[in-house]
Amino acid sequence: MIEINNFIGGKNVASETDNFMSLSKPTTGEEYAKVPITTKKEFNKVIEEMKMAQLEWAETALTKRSSILFKFKNLIEKNFDEIATIISNEHGKVFSDAKGSLQRGLEVVDFACGIPHLLKGSHSINVGTNVDSFDIRQPLGISAGITPFNFPAMVPMWMFPISIACGNAFLLKPSEKVPQCSMKLAELFSEAGLPDNILNIIHGDKSVVDFILQSPDIASVSFVGSTPVAQYIYSQSAKYNKKVQALGGAKNHMVIMEDANLEDAVNGLIGAAFGSAGERCMATSVALPVGKIQKPFMELLMKKANSIKVGSSLDPNSEMGPLITKEHKAKVLKFIESGVSEGAKLEMDGRDISLQGFENGNFVGPTIFNNVTKDMTIYKEEIFGPVLSVVNVNSYKDAIDHVNGHEYGNGTSVYTSNGNIARDFMKNVEIGMVGINIPIPVPMAFYSFGGWKGSIFGGSGMHGEEGINFYTRRKTITSKWADSVTDTSLIMPTMK
Repeated sequence: MIEINNFIGGKNVASETDNFMSLSKPTTGEEYAKVPITTKKEFNKVIEEMKMAQLEWAETALTKRSSILFKFKNLIEKNFDEIATIISNEHGKVFSDAKGSLQRGLEVVDFACGIPHLLKGSHSINVGTNVDSFDIRQPLGISAGITPFNFPAMVPMWMFPISIACGNAFLLKPSEKVPQCSMKLAELFSEAGLPDNILNIIHGDKSVVDFILQSPDIASVSFVGSTPVAQYIYSQSAKYNKKVQALGGAKNHMVIMEDANLEDAVNGLIGAAFGSAGERCMATSVALPVGKIQKPFMELLMKKANSIKVGSSLDPNSEMGPLITKEHKAKVLKFIESGVSEGAKLEMDGRDISLQGFENGNFVGPTIFNNVTKDMTIYKEEIFGPVLSVVNVNSYKDAIDHVNGHEYGNGTSVYTSNGNIARDFMKNVEIGMVGINIPIPVPMAFYSFGGWKGSIFGGSGMHGEEGINFYTRRKTITSKWADSVTDTSLIMPTMK
């Protein structure tokens, strides 16, 4: 059994706690590690050390910060396969998915390397008679991130590179289910020259989350996870006067119009619905084929889904791996059972999959329901597994009404060859991230990631311009200078 350490002051530090959580490998079910639940005493000590370090880091030249980020980027690239292997082992996603997610995180580091340009303010001459006005951005102090299990590298990297580039210290509480990837990233950042206590990692459960939320020394909290927890993070952050970005759940819809390129649409849907075993907030979990395309769509979908190879995370032939834990597998199976009991047609059943040598793994195969309706549990709730609901609609209006009527507003896409439909969809769909003939509309690092409605609390998306805004405070200065004073007796004592 491995004992996971915290990362404090540039090194691995064993926790003082006697309270641990056990970890099991998603592929085999074998227990392999234990994660500490950090104590309040340890937490307070970490915060005090970070406060001192951050003051000096905030005074560090932007070019120096940028050069450290460039070195960090290079180290990630050199250790890319090793980090991706850690992701696959502890999360269960196949190696190609792990590498893809790490690449998207690396792109945020690349974006943050441009911090000397990104922190430039504005300046106006003569806003009044001989009066100038300008603004500057200053760091918050200590920022914190609370991240989910499904993207052990990418989601933390949405947060800490930008926060640190802006002059903050960053405290990360990764999911207790996937602690090792964040530790490796912190080690590499330290190797790149990041000063001690600018990026610290502590492990734990809800008690540690509450330490973060209640700490008067933490200025902001960033969170990605389920909607109930996002609501909690949001309300508690407001209570304790913290800036907050809290991204919650999703139920992403794909509309397939009658004039769509069906092959492209179904190929995109297969990856969007079943990639990472459906454990991602941008997974497409609802397909809306319109009118006469419904029959050929279902035929092609079944053909493609039947060819998906489910297997061990590090098997190069695997296209879909296991779910994260036995508990989560049981939750997904319960959703499938509810779909059957509520009258949806189970076209493909992934419940009975068994892989030789991995019988104790957390595997659920691709699962497809047809004739799903709005009132069914599998339509209303986020499943976070390889379960696709097909809702047959008669018109474009019916399709967009379904998308806009759902409580979540994270991502959506439409497949069509009609520019007018695409343009109308882009303008009128009430969703934060929209794809046109794109299955998973995840923005690049220089744009911002975030949904609408029940998918976000706090209103601030991740990375891009919103990330820079979030991790800084704007200060506006208005100045007027009188003629130079030559009589030194008139100069204020503090200026002598």
